[in-house]
Amino acid sequence: MDDINPLGDPTIAADLLDDYEAEPVIVDDGTLPHDRFLDRELSWLGFNQRVLELAEDESLPILERANFLAIFASNLDEFFMVRVAGLKRRIATGLAVPTNVGRAPSEVLADISAKAHELQDRHARAFGELVKPALDAADIHIENWSDLEERDRVRVDEIFSTQIFPVLMPLAVDPAHPFPYISGLSLNLSVRVRNPKTDKEEFARLKVPTNLPRFVKLPDDGSGRLRYLPLEDVIANHLGELFPGMEILAHHEFRVTRNEDVVVEEDESENLIQALEKELLRRRFGPPIRLEITDDMDEVTLGLLMSELQITAQEVYRLPAPLDLGGLFELMKLDRPDLKYPKHVPTTSVHLQPADPTAAPDIFASIDRGDILLHHPYESFATSVQAFLEQAAADPNVLAIKQTLYRTSGDSPIVEALIAAAQAGKAVLALVEIKARFDEQANISWARKLEKAGVHVVYGLVGLKTHCKLALVIRQEGHQLRHYSHIGTGNYNPKTSRIYEDLGLLTADNQVGKDLTRLFNELSGYAIEKKFKRLLVAPLHLRKGLLKHINAEAKNAREGKPSGIRIKVNSMVDEQIIDALYRASQAGVPVEVWVRGICSLRPGVPGLSETIRVRSILGRYLEHSRIFAFHHDGDPQVFIGSADMMHRNLDRRVESLVRLTSPEHIDELNGMFDLAMSDKADAWHLGEDGVWTRRNRDAAGESLLDLQDELMRQIGERRRAVLR
Repeated sequence: MDDINPLGDPTIAADLLDDYEAEPVIVDDGTLPHDRFLDRELSWLGFNQRVLELAEDESLPILERANFLAIFASNLDEFFMVRVAGLKRRIATGLAVPTNVGRAPSEVLADISAKAHELQDRHARAFGELVKPALDAADIHIENWSDLEERDRVRVDEIFSTQIFPVLMPLAVDPAHPFPYISGLSLNLSVRVRNPKTDKEEFARLKVPTNLPRFVKLPDDGSGRLRYLPLEDVIANHLGELFPGMEILAHHEFRVTRNEDVVVEEDESENLIQALEKELLRRRFGPPIRLEITDDMDEVTLGLLMSELQITAQEVYRLPAPLDLGGLFELMKLDRPDLKYPKHVPTTSVHLQPADPTAAPDIFASIDRGDILLHHPYESFATSVQAFLEQAAADPNVLAIKQTLYRTSGDSPIVEALIAAAQAGKAVLALVEIKARFDEQANISWARKLEKAGVHVVYGLVGLKTHCKLALVIRQEGHQLRHYSHIGTGNYNPKTSRIYEDLGLLTADNQVGKDLTRLFNELSGYAIEKKFKRLLVAPLHLRKGLLKHINAEAKNAREGKPSGIRIKVNSMVDEQIIDALYRASQAGVPVEVWVRGICSLRPGVPGLSETIRVRSILGRYLEHSRIFAFHHDGDPQVFIGSADMMHRNLDRRVESLVRLTSPEHIDELNGMFDLAMSDKADAWHLGEDGVWTRRNRDAAGESLLDLQDELMRQIGERRRAVLR
């Protein structure tokens, strides 16, 4: 897995969390019930509960289960830093704007707290009662100090004195030393000591270093077992060396979550990078919004922390040690393939393989033969999208490359290809979204690297994030210029492309090329553009276009014609889209929604949404593609692209969908939908009450089909069939 964690990447959790600013007013004509939406905050917690259920699933490999525990913890951190922080900001500033279900933020905050307490308790039990014993059975032991024999303690003493002690910084709290700043998500020890000379009690805070391994590996005891001790446990049992001469009265673990969302006020005259860099500094000092403590913490210590951090009782989470189970990510580094998902090597798309096996691949020649639909990670990103851009950079006939970059890796070969193209004298435009949440600093760094290499770097439009995934290559072929385009559902990130499920279209279609040329001109220059031919683009036309297609299906159903809507997204929140789907259902349109995260739509409600079914699939890969398919009276209209059904995606971002025209591609996506929505697939089903129920076994108790495993098999067979 290369230490990349599906579902647990903080940027992915953040991408499920819509902003609070400038939410659209719901247009309600009174014909639909007022309680037709599910609370999106509780729906997000429902998503994270599904992640937790994977950790509890005894049929999964144990290191994957530990990984899902870490993913749950990481996701919840992001939820508090963004959504809970936003609710608290609303309350503090008096912006008591009702939530999507018409409730006051304070009421929703109370519901979130109750559910989050329940889930964190369940999370801790899953580790202590389910995952830890299974790790023990696999000879991977996370020990406590009390478990160690004397010879082990002697060895740990040496590790502490040579590798840990020099890094520690105990901070006293007294009249000369004010209560220290507690950084967000840091793990800390509270220490109460007594001075034997004065009999006076004192308090100190000790931060557990983040640049040391979360779990200290114990020396081999000859048993062959892997044994680890939490770093904070090692430190806690050597406090005497940190406070010599003092009597240690008590010590406890605690952890603070802060508001770390970034809000940048843009105007047309300011330097956006400078404004963002200032805001990133302020992010570190956001107000506390959650305090996690070990369940043995005494009331004196808790009272001090609550007072100094200005935390309420509702915001205190009392849990068994160890805190911060996100540290379990480290276990995925172990070389124990028997305890992980079987290794899967992505194949090269059959459409990109040369007819002569001895010939070098030619991406442009392959695209010339017809549109190519890519499906990652089943098909390789490296031998398709990455190869496309690398070949473009090296090809002397390529005159220009234009690309959007929302998130990518710091050592990205995509960035290197753009730099190489610029250095070779090609015209290169990179539209970098430096406001990509939690990736802002990284994006600023490599954007400056691109600028130094001669790439024309543009930072998007004022007030809008550029989230679309677009690449356009202009190539001289004889006396004409050809457009080669890529439009995808996922970021140009070679690392995450190995675990994020995404779709992409490679095409030499002249109309798509013209559409992208006009769109890039809008993004880098000045233009007020009208509609595109094969694209739906937000914020002006995407919602309108989707509503038009949904309403057309409803009209066809009322006229007795065949109809159908299939939508696959990460989040389904936008009220206008949901209301249109309700009305389509009332007209009799079969509606299938496949959603990974939040869903505010209530399916199966009599008289409202009887024909709507909602499914969610979670597994080894993160379902990330977006698909919008409409029956269109036998002439299917199918789009893929970057947009989720959230306010920000439709109103405050530049998003794009491209219409597929190949019957083969449309059949492929329909086949995938058929499987995902069938009763044969392992999936969560959403009820009208907002409860997700996992159905992973049939009536005989046999495991249902894993969609991702089946797609691996199908695409592998496709390759073998061609090779034969």
